[in-house]
Amino acid sequence: MTTFSLQATPTDAASWLDLARRAESAGFDALLAADHPGDVTSPFVALAAAAAVTSTIGLGSYVSNAGVREPILLAADVATLDLVSGGRARLGIGAGHTPAEWRAVGRERPDVAGRVRRCVAVAEAVRALLDGDEVSVDSAELAMREARLRSPRPVQRRVPLTMGTANSALLRWAGAYADVVGLTGFGRTLADGHAHDVRWRTDQIEAQLACVATGAAGRDDPPALEALVQKVVVTDDAEAAATETADRLGLTVPELLATPFVLIGTVDEIVAALAAHERRWGVTRFVVRADAREPLAPVLARLA
Repeated sequence: MTTFSLQATPTDAASWLDLARRAESAGFDALLAADHPGDVTSPFVALAAAAAVTSTIGLGSYVSNAGVREPILLAADVATLDLVSGGRARLGIGAGHTPAEWRAVGRERPDVAGRVRRCVAVAEAVRALLDGDEVSVDSAELAMREARLRSPRPVQRRVPLTMGTANSALLRWAGAYADVVGLTGFGRTLADGHAHDVRWRTDQIEAQLACVATGAAGRDDPPALEALVQKVVVTDDAEAAATETADRLGLTVPELLATPFVLIGTVDEIVAALAAHERRWGVTRFVVRADAREPLAPVLARLA
């Protein structure tokens, strides 16, 4: 079954609550809030507000920066969200690519290997805390002593974990332990700390999925695969709408349209592309930005 989640951030109370209601009514699987401390609103405060005006839609951060979030605080936020939403929280974690966020908490951003080690340590600690375990860690990346989340306890038996990444080591870890692998398609982080090169060519996607498959070997319940969609355009001329993006990324238009990271075309063409992504890549879940909510409405209606 193909599902869509909507990533957004509040600009004011009224429009945020309206967006939450509309996303649920339209059939989105989850409302996800970005987590960039200092640049966007606090995701868990915003999501708790959304919980009060919805009843079925999932709610989660997409994704929390493991480099600057401490496990006991992140676990408490997720458990509180699960409590006030009646069991609808999602846990999204990533390694953190924005240097300014690390500096803001008095740390310099480590190299890739250091960020990966920290991300795995935080993900494991948060999941253990949410499961009710006591956690002690003493490593270069993370230090915790006899941490336990006594209250609040999550409503769900296990809060679903999404690992958002394109890093090979994290893809293997996610294949082994996550509930959802969030395929970002990100390559090298650019100078502004936010934008990225992309890994959208067929061989690059296949390499990422091979890492997931390696990690998932032996699992009875392999993780779901989810793509972070960067562009949604409903149009009668997909080639024209895709040309600028394809040229900028150094891809041909057919290469671009074949990726799960864009959805461009008529409603029929997008529905067909979703089916093709499931057949070819195994991707059944998609995260889109807030500006895609209205254009995707007829697509969601068809999928329903």
